[in-house]
Amino acid sequence: MKYHNINEVLENNQAWVAEKLAIDPTYFEKLSRGQKPPFLYIGCSDSRLPLTNFTRTEPGEFFVHRNIANQVSLTDINFLAVLEYAILHLEVEHIIICGHYDCGGIKAALEGRTTGIIDNWVNPIRELYLQKQDEIDILPTRKERLNRLAEINVLAQVKNLYQTSIMRKALHDQKAPLVHGWLLDIGTGLIKDLNISTVKWQLPSCPLFTKEPLITLAC
Repeated sequence: MKYHNINEVLENNQAWVAEKLAIDPTYFEKLSRGQKPPFLYIGCSDSRLPLTNFTRTEPGEFFVHRNIANQVSLTDINFLAVLEYAILHLEVEHIIICGHYDCGGIKAALEGRTTGIIDNWVNPIRELYLQKQDEIDILPTRKERLNRLAEINVLAQVKNLYQTSIMRKALHDQKAPLVHGWLLDIGTGLIKDLNISTVKWQLPSCPLFTKEPLITLAC
């Protein structure tokens, strides 16, 4: 694969701008008016995964949060801020949690070859493996085991999404986006919809979000 140098990157930007303006002279004027993306995309930081390329979408369609192995961490203030902004302010219609096959984070978790902060980050995936070890280890090849863990990881992150107070409140207010679990196969370029049913995680209204006071004091 050929990699561009820094000057070529800047030249490519100028060429792309010229191409867009040739098609629509008001393209950037309209783009600068604000964003109203229908999708929140939670994906992996892997450099091979620019989703706009894979889906032929334009700037402004995806609000994006990416981290190693597409984790939905309930203690990650960065992620929680993105989620809150996407739901409350942008009012996205869909949330996509997208993992991918041949994921370095999945490999690190399954094979335990990392140390330091990265090891801490992927430890929840390692715990998923231990929970599903019998199901994963029975698969005949390393590739199949890694791919299955990648799928299980997406399933777990969808579940984690429904554990956030932001999502529970959106469900209570009947303003929750639809949630999708995807896997992108880098070897083919195709996206696989895991068709995850989220009904069991759409819990009854939490008492914290009831409009009536929890305690009524007698007069």
